[in-house]
Amino acid sequence: MKTGARRLARNVVIAGAGASCFGVFPKKTSRDLFLEAFLDAIRSVDKGLQPADIEGLYLGNFASEVFEGQSHLAPLMADWAGLAPIPSVRIEDACASSGAAFRQGVMAIASGMCDVVVVAGVEKMTRMPTDGVTAALAMAADDVFEVQQAGLTFPGAFGIIASAYLHRYGASPEHLMRVAIKNHQNGALNPRAHFRATIRDTMKARAERMAQSGEPEPSWQDEMDFLRDDRVNPLVAWPLRLYDCSPISDGASCLVLAAEDVASDLTDHPVHVAGIGQASGGPLASWDSLTSSPAVREAARQAYTMAGVTAEDIDLAEVHDCFTIAEIVATEDLGFFAPGEGALAVAEGMTARDGARPVNTSGGLKAKGHPVGATGAAQIVELWEQIRGQAGPRQLPKQKPRYGLAQNLGGTGSTCVVTILKG
Repeated sequence: MKTGARRLARNVVIAGAGASCFGVFPKKTSRDLFLEAFLDAIRSVDKGLQPADIEGLYLGNFASEVFEGQSHLAPLMADWAGLAPIPSVRIEDACASSGAAFRQGVMAIASGMCDVVVVAGVEKMTRMPTDGVTAALAMAADDVFEVQQAGLTFPGAFGIIASAYLHRYGASPEHLMRVAIKNHQNGALNPRAHFRATIRDTMKARAERMAQSGEPEPSWQDEMDFLRDDRVNPLVAWPLRLYDCSPISDGASCLVLAAEDVASDLTDHPVHVAGIGQASGGPLASWDSLTSSPAVREAARQAYTMAGVTAEDIDLAEVHDCFTIAEIVATEDLGFFAPGEGALAVAEGMTARDGARPVNTSGGLKAKGHPVGATGAAQIVELWEQIRGQAGPRQLPKQKPRYGLAQNLGGTGSTCVVTILKG
């Protein structure tokens, strides 16, 4: 049976958005982080919102059992925020958990089941050492084919993707480094970001510490020299180095969704959900090419079709740069650039905040941070603030964007959710 293009049966609006700071917070639990994001989102609703008006909670979370020893997270969060006894559900789709939760919240309103819901994401990752987090994240890969047989961790998997890309298109590790430089520049403007310093600022601070400790003065002339230095930017999984990898972060994000016909009671500046798509895929071995994700391409197709737009209409994007190569490949799979041209676009400044195609104005996962369950919703928070002209010093320098796109990836690419917002 052939089906036509999907449309929402009822228009959905984002009436509020908020997030906690992302970073390392030893004294905070996921409940504390969730509450910070929830209260931030409630405060952002122009005309106010009473908790009694909220009819459901959709919570994205990947591995609270492993990171905190706590399962059954959604009702605990609902109770902590004073939302009980509304129905609450946790959605687990690896790093795409809150992107998938957002889709479920949209469907709840579009179906007429609810008028107002909250979608959130949270992850508390930093209680575990790095090797433990790496092992936990590897549970999102295909255990049979990618972990047991190939011995892959996520740096290893994306290192393979990066190697294939460099070989196929003649790009270099320096192209990856430019993604990191750009995203740290954006993150330095984001008060919620895990890393709030540019790589140049980091380079200067490191040089000062080396001088104070009596180490030989480094010969770095610019950020590229700094990132080529094995002492400060060691290889993790060739060609990926430390600064190609997103950090281990704690954090939460939250969105208030409402039906269009009730949204006027909440805001005079609605941001609409124009399109959304979600797709699944297999392990890397099943891909036609290691330089293009089938799930990303299909989720993007669904979202563009529902929104009635093309890649050319998108004014800014938040893409899933868990590793620098992931941003480059995503921009090609989303149709922003032809295959092999994503790396060149970064080098030419096209994806910079003042470029023709701004990508990851928040700092991306690379600098904003990557508390995996919170990432998808946090991407949408950034789009909401940019479209409303409320992104502060990182606001796009040109006219306010009309269309924004978020691409949230799970596993090595087995899940992808693409969301398009319209101002």
